[in-house]
Amino acid sequence: MSEPVGLDSKKASKQAQEGGIGETVKVIVQALLIALVVRTLLFQPFNIPSGSLIPTLLIGDYLFVSKYSYGYSKFSMPFAPPVMSGRVLASEPKRGDIAVFKLPRDGATDYIKRVIGLPGDRVQMLQGRLYINGQVVQREPIEKVRTRDAFGRETDVPTYRETLPGGVAHSIIERDGDTGYYDTTKVFEVPAGHYFMMGDNRDNSTDSRVSPEEGGVGFVPFENFVGRAEIIFFSVEEGEAAWQFWRWPVSVRWSRLFQPVR
Repeated sequence: MSEPVGLDSKKASKQAQEGGIGETVKVIVQALLIALVVRTLLFQPFNIPSGSLIPTLLIGDYLFVSKYSYGYSKFSMPFAPPVMSGRVLASEPKRGDIAVFKLPRDGATDYIKRVIGLPGDRVQMLQGRLYINGQVVQREPIEKVRTRDAFGRETDVPTYRETLPGGVAHSIIERDGDTGYYDTTKVFEVPAGHYFMMGDNRDNSTDSRVSPEEGGVGFVPFENFVGRAEIIFFSVEEGEAAWQFWRWPVSVRWSRLFQPVR
């Protein structure tokens, strides 16, 4: 004896609902897996919380970091699981790259600086001038940049176009002139497998000029590199919240969107 037609309809409707839920869950899981693969192997978003790379990167910039540029280590993966040592598919950073790395003294905090010294280099600051392997790095003054001084006041600061060995040219600022706290240092000899990192805001950057014992960065092992900064995909004025979309007409720095990081 066959079941009533009404019961068949209810069963079909229930099966359709269950099938729809199953498909939705499947799509969500697939999307999450794709996002995880993209973040782990290809690109990771990163925002700029400090002014250590002014004028190149500003507080409120959001950028993509390419994970494949230097190959992969445990620090390429979320939460840095201890599943591998060293790097695979490794490609060494180049002088002048702006790179994200894990702070060597804790292996967890993300830092972003410019690669200045390569393995075997001798790096020193003397009265505001950068020396690499005993040779002064060329710089020329350009239009001043307006930023905050050590007391938080808006001011115009000396700005230079610096050209590193190898030809990479970039802008730096000397907020405190050439007599800032880190403008004269000892000679740093970069160990094998390590890099010397600095900010473009030379007087407001805790970088490889400061030892880990003093709360700084020190030399950065190649293994700690996460990726290379590639492009600014979003930018809001300092103090603005990126999620407040109703303020975007006035808070977004439209001219910075989709600018390559150099």
